[in-house]
Amino acid sequence: MGAEIQVVRDLNERIDGILDLYASAWWARTRSRDDVRLMLSRTEHKVGLVDAHTDQLVGFCRVLTDGVFQATILDVIVHPSRRGEGLGERLMNEVLRMPEVLNAASVELVCQPDHVRFYERWGFTDEVGGSRLMRLRRPRR
Repeated sequence: MGAEIQVVRDLNERIDGILDLYASAWWARTRSRDDVRLMLSRTEHKVGLVDAHTDQLVGFCRVLTDGVFQATILDVIVHPSRRGEGLGERLMNEVLRMPEVLNAASVELVCQPDHVRFYERWGFTDEVGGSRLMRLRRPRR
């Protein structure tokens, strides 16, 4: 990693950076500024990576957790121009060190099949027995 990267937890003033990251991912392209602002206000545990020289947000992820039974890691994303620099690994290491994640009995994440090998290095597996991911789709208001 050539540039100095800083870890930030307060991302309320970095909505433009998060929207830029989301715009690069097919699964998040349609997220609106208002929805991202609301998500940030309701998500206690977030990690951002900022290039110290440009002040650009280059990575982001968030966690929903009760800190005891369950933690779910969401939105792990690195800016396309910065992929291959170890920033995804840095995000995961930062989030997995959070006490609220360390203390959770089960840590889960959702990823595309081509990313399974990336997450296996931390012990994640897609062998979850008979469990199935289910989704209730609702139209946005």
